Amino acid sequence: MSPVVRSQAPERARTTAPGPAVRRVIVALAVLVVLLQIAYPLVPQGSARDDLTVATVVVFFAASVTHAVAWRGARFTAVLLAATAGGGFAVEVLGVATGLPFGAYVYADSLGPMAAGVPLIIPLAWTMMAYPAYVVTRRLTASRWVGIPLAGWALTSWDLYLDPQMVDAGHWSWDSAGPAILGIPLSNFAGWFLVATLMMAVLHAAAGGPSAGQDTRPDDTVPALLYLWVYASSLLAHAVFFGLPGSAALGAVGMGVIAVPLAVAVAGDLRGRDRP
Repeated sequence: MSPVVRSQAPERARTTAPGPAVRRVIVALAVLVVLLQIAYPLVPQGSARDDLTVATVVVFFAASVTHAVAWRGARFTAVLLAATAGGGFAVEVLGVATGLPFGAYVYADSLGPMAAGVPLIIPLAWTMMAYPAYVVTRRLTASRWVGIPLAGWALTSWDLYLDPQMVDAGHWSWDSAGPAILGIPLSNFAGWFLVATLMMAVLHAAAGGPSAGQDTRPDDTVPALLYLWVYASSLLAHAVFFGLPGSAALGAVGMGVIAVPLAVAVAGDLRGRDRP
């Protein structure tokens, strides 16, 4: 389903791996993300589910940032936050004000405090999923020229699930003319791909290559598994719980371009660890 090769590009990392306590924190945050997302379709629509949405984003954001600091260092994490949270907020403010680059849309007041028409939780959502998208494509291809647009698609394809679900939940609405799919303007996905690809180019530049004395390759199992969890759980939830079969099918194919070869690669890695 994907032209990628099963290889990981070298990149600058910490000189030493994080200790067991930090690893346990990362795993605990990832497990909490899974538990919160399992609870989501079981909670009735309303303020309780809205609060659960915000909590899930905060914990997922914490998991991504903690992993980034632990395995890629403070410098990379600062760039990650600037490019995804800072850049994400800036482009959302632009989008709400002008309709560029996504199309005309407006946020409801259901996702907590807002600034310039944008819920403050939204920049965290950009970061929480941009980091796994970056990580998994570095796992899948050693080519920067392939990896940057592929990572852009890894993030964009998540929105094939996200946008229909959030629109259905009433968190934002569209007022854009022109071609659409499942009620979402095609301009939205084009804008996502543009923004996501630019973000990934910045992250690739920040990662660089291996530095002298740095022989610890990041262990990206947790963000890879979180990416696969988002794929599988979204497919199940849209098909079974949310009554959104169209986005279930569209996301299964679009995000599957990344998730299916990633699952094969991760399964191979885990089998390799089990061998004596």
